Amino acid sequence: MRELLYRAYESRLSRSMRRDLVPRHIGVILDGNRRWAKNLGAPAAHGHQRGADKITELLEWSAAAGVEVVTLWMLSTDNLRRDPAELEPLLDIIASAVERLADDGRWRLQHVGSASILPEAAAKRIAAAVERASGNEGLHVNVAVGYGGRHEIADAVRDLIRAGSEAGRSLEEIAQDVSVERIGDYLYTKGQPDPDLVIRTSGEQRLGGFLLWQSANSEFYFCEAYWPDFRHVDFLRALRDYAQRERRMGR
Repeated sequence: MRELLYRAYESRLSRSMRRDLVPRHIGVILDGNRRWAKNLGAPAAHGHQRGADKITELLEWSAAAGVEVVTLWMLSTDNLRRDPAELEPLLDIIASAVERLADDGRWRLQHVGSASILPEAAAKRIAAAVERASGNEGLHVNVAVGYGGRHEIADAVRDLIRAGSEAGRSLEEIAQDVSVERIGDYLYTKGQPDPDLVIRTSGEQRLGGFLLWQSANSEFYFCEAYWPDFRHVDFLRALRDYAQRERRMGR
């Protein structure tokens, strides 16, 4: 009976969605894997693997809803300071997940983050997977691995200055060229629409450094469910909540 009621509610939510009010770009903070595993008395790697297995479902829901871009925060720069006993299997799980997404054939992948701060083996696996998926069509998926919002902004400003220097411009000329628009040209997500909606699971109500620049006008949705327990109805509720908001875009 519970399953029938769930399916009926899921169907009703799906039918109520308006395609013209669906966000073009959704950012998702995949949070709660470790706590989910701890509640089961299982090792953290079990939670990370369960979370990785959930990703394809999310992408399928997003594609069906008409979303164009999804950014998945899979590993932050802060996460790289974790105990190697947890970090090493986590990096393997993440790299394997990106490889599966590439081999799926339905998603266009882009690495969003600093490859230089990742262990070499993981960075190479992710880069190879992204390259294999370069010809895929469909939903654009940003895999944010080794990502931090402050790092991204620092990298963007550094690249802007370096480009000016390589063009033979003076320091004064480079400084005059620094603007919101020019910095945006050097972000990891350059050329993409900013996220309309950012979803964070696990009940935490903070960005934690996710897409700091791009989310200036984003709507936020915080879900109590840990990421491995995130359901289609949770996703649909986030879209419904977004559709009911009046977006002021800073005005």
